[in-house]
Amino acid sequence: MTDLFGKFTLGNIDLTNRVVMAPMTRSRAPHDIANEQIALYYTQRATAGLIVSEGTPISREGQGYLFNPGIFGEEQIAGWKLTTDSVHSVGGKIFAQLWHVGRVSHTSLQKEGAAPVSSSNKPAAKAKAFAYDEQGEPGFVDTSTPRPLSTEEVGRVVNDFAQAAENAIKAGFDGVEIHGANGYLVEQFINPKVNDRDDKYGAKTVEDRLRFVFEVVDAVSAKIGKERVGIRISPYGQLFDMPLYDDIDATYSALCEGLGERGIAYVHVMDQTNFFFSADDAEAKDEAIQNLLKICRKGLKQTALILAGDLTRERAQAFLDSDLIDLAAFGQPFIANPDLVYRLENDLPLTEPDRDTYYGGDGEGYIDYPPYKSA
Repeated sequence: MTDLFGKFTLGNIDLTNRVVMAPMTRSRAPHDIANEQIALYYTQRATAGLIVSEGTPISREGQGYLFNPGIFGEEQIAGWKLTTDSVHSVGGKIFAQLWHVGRVSHTSLQKEGAAPVSSSNKPAAKAKAFAYDEQGEPGFVDTSTPRPLSTEEVGRVVNDFAQAAENAIKAGFDGVEIHGANGYLVEQFINPKVNDRDDKYGAKTVEDRLRFVFEVVDAVSAKIGKERVGIRISPYGQLFDMPLYDDIDATYSALCEGLGERGIAYVHVMDQTNFFFSADDAEAKDEAIQNLLKICRKGLKQTALILAGDLTRERAQAFLDSDLIDLAAFGQPFIANPDLVYRLENDLPLTEPDRDTYYGGDGEGYIDYPPYKSA
């Protein structure tokens, strides 16, 4: 039996357990720079085998939400180093999630009010960015209509990812996770109902639709080493107006096969089968995610597989025992349970998080959740 709390070697780093803290946007960086409060937040949770940071924008262009710490400026690199030094001081490991939101942005976040960029000019219908409203106040606003990146500009964005990866290592991160999920820029190229290009990055073939993501992976790997690179994907996800399409399975099979050939550290699957199944239909949901994991597993060979989404200790252990995954990621449970690994291992009750304090604000609902204390 594979122990959820046993050691695991990921790429070239040794993890103390197979529990991953999943990336979660918390919007606690008032100047888009990680600060002491952010360092404390991650350090409190550093008993996770691996922490994946909240999405950190690779450029001003890649930003879709206010108050998220970026990784493209010197002050941002120095700010993140507070976090990595602190996490390492207690024995933790942490990857930076590299983020470009693409069309899920707003002109108020872009240089000189420019349009966001994407694979096409199709807007993300009904999607919201956390930006400045007409009165100049922070809030959720409709995303702006994007402009398609030119063929030459795609190469520039690839380089932005690679530079951000180098910045992350300079900031002390153990590696990086490319954000290829949840309807952001990478997925905007992968999805043929969003991508309507007719160049080499277009929707005519699966190979063309995957060209951008593979170029990003290759550039990042060349910059920092493939053993330090992971990627997050969300097949079947429909966040931010990502329509379903007929060859999803074939697309992600080809993606995982290509990633496996490249020998990166891991692929991180975000389970979004909840779009299809109610909470009461757990059996059908499990069958769907198992089939997806089998598709991914087939192509990955030596590349580790992480699953996130609605996991409990029991579900995580079952997926490990079935050899469908190597590590189990938990998101929201980490918000209110900084000692989540201890609670899971000892079958202790979990504190419910306050959803009103998920995004923005001060330390309330962020760094003030206490560890478990027996009555």
